[in-house]
Amino acid sequence: MLVVMAQGATDKEIERVCETIRSMGYTPLPMPGAQRTTVGLIGNDRRVDSTRVEELPGVAQVIHVSNPYKQVSREWRPDPTVVTIAPGVSFGGDEVPVIAGPCSVESEEQIVEAARAVKAAGAVALRGGAFKPRSSPYSFQGLGRKGLEMLALAKRETGLAIVTEAMDDEGANLVAEHADCIQIGARNMQNYSLLKTVGRLKKPVLLKRGMAATIEDLLLSAEYVLSEGNPHVILCERGLRSFDTNSRNLFDLTAIPVVHGMSHLPIVADPSHGTGRRDKVIPMARAAVAAGADGIIVEVHPHPEQAMSDGAQSLTPELFGDLMRQLRRVADAVDRQIAGVGAGVA
Repeated sequence: MLVVMAQGATDKEIERVCETIRSMGYTPLPMPGAQRTTVGLIGNDRRVDSTRVEELPGVAQVIHVSNPYKQVSREWRPDPTVVTIAPGVSFGGDEVPVIAGPCSVESEEQIVEAARAVKAAGAVALRGGAFKPRSSPYSFQGLGRKGLEMLALAKRETGLAIVTEAMDDEGANLVAEHADCIQIGARNMQNYSLLKTVGRLKKPVLLKRGMAATIEDLLLSAEYVLSEGNPHVILCERGLRSFDTNSRNLFDLTAIPVVHGMSHLPIVADPSHGTGRRDKVIPMARAAVAAGADGIIVEVHPHPEQAMSDGAQSLTPELFGDLMRQLRRVADAVDRQIAGVGAGVA
């Protein structure tokens, strides 16, 4: 339920609404706006009797939020949310930031070389996994804490914001110490304990859609994070598992405008995992920006043939430079711009 206060409603009237909501056994969430305040009611999983609130002084309207996800819905907040992960790196506005880097942190030399390359091409954030959930227990699992320290070094060397994955509660706390944004991978999208943990950490979260998840599943997972008091959530479309073997996944570009219609949260696109093939990454990244993506996350490795994971879908620095030049033209065509475009992309 959402209580819309009248223009000019006093602080006393707003507090009375909050007190009434508390007396009903729920939690009020005042949200001041440019012209009026709204008060959200959280803690309910079904329709609430609004009669006790509707006639209170200063109340203009009561809106019943019909979706099972509440705080992430457009009904709750009609204006887009802008999530800032570092100074000058924001998702959800007119600019489209690009996050780039290798699938895994493999060595200090590798991650610093990758960071310098993607920064020179115009990326504003560096991705790279210190913890890697892999299908096989015998595959490279990441360097853990040492990998996080290498990412921190790459940030000091380049100034790039850091986005990296957490796999469990302990790892989330470690990632929060070193990174600007905690990534929740597709395999953990419905790890509700982990979602609650990153919600309490209040650090920006990049939440990837699960491999067989509906858009409503994704939004309900985001609701877990927001329900713990963390509004800084960026959604990510990274492809769905399908029967077709011509690509690693089915890259669901439709999800971008659909999410924009259902939620105020920004959504970025991951064409690397979405296709799993290097030659498909650039055209799908172009299409994602044209479809309205609020950012792009793409894998770039200095030497993909030597990569310890996902080399087949990683761009070389040269190809990434081509991608950035093309994305700039696409963004211009849809009245947006690529954030932090460097001289190498002119």
